[in-house]
Amino acid sequence: MTAIARGRTRRTAWVTTACALAVTGALALSGCGGEDDPDAGTNGIGKLPPDRIQARTRAAADAASAVRLSGTVVTSGRTYRLDMRLKADGGTGSVTAQGTTFKLLRVGEDLYLKAGADFWNHADGGDGASGKLDGKYVKVPQRDPAYKKFSGFTDKGVLLDGLLTLHGTLATDGRHADASGTRTIRITGDHGSGGTLDVSLQGTPYPLRLVRAGRAGTLRFSDWGRNFTVEEPAKSETVDYGRQLPAS
Repeated sequence: MTAIARGRTRRTAWVTTACALAVTGALALSGCGGEDDPDAGTNGIGKLPPDRIQARTRAAADAASAVRLSGTVVTSGRTYRLDMRLKADGGTGSVTAQGTTFKLLRVGEDLYLKAGADFWNHADGGDGASGKLDGKYVKVPQRDPAYKKFSGFTDKGVLLDGLLTLHGTLATDGRHADASGTRTIRITGDHGSGGTLDVSLQGTPYPLRLVRAGRAGTLRFSDWGRNFTVEEPAKSETVDYGRQLPAS
């Protein structure tokens, strides 16, 4: 009886030890695999070549119903600071240029500009318009040069088409994280001189940060797909100038 008990005890101990070793080995292999694979737990686009990453992020941006865009854009020698929310049928937000901030609102094809007296005081014409335009939503005539200039800031398709393009030979430039901690893959054009774009590695591969070529500004993208409302301002808050706006 004693021999049998000892045999069973030894066999049980051996089985327990073997199981423990197997579990430890499995955990070790699992841990090593996770550490070695930078794409573990991501959407997988980090494994793609840079041209396909760019194509995927452009497709994601185009398909999104809405986006918030903030940062700076340098164009025609002027720096514009933007904070815009955009979707297919309109957009709203603020633009700062030359120390003056004004608001833009587009509802369908109708574009409104809202600014203080300082903005209008810089306008040409000397017709005393600044007083009645101060703090009002001024409807911009579609034939006015300002319409073409500013409506692009409120048009999701036009704005993203003009921005989400890197120039030169594409390459990847490692994994990073944005301000909120979201993991990203960075792609560059001509080693950065053609711009850089950080694309989310989590969930949908949306673009999150763009540094434009030629020091033409830096932009952040957020609130992808988060809907918002654009509606015509109240008549009491609106001025229909009826002709070309004062140049500013």
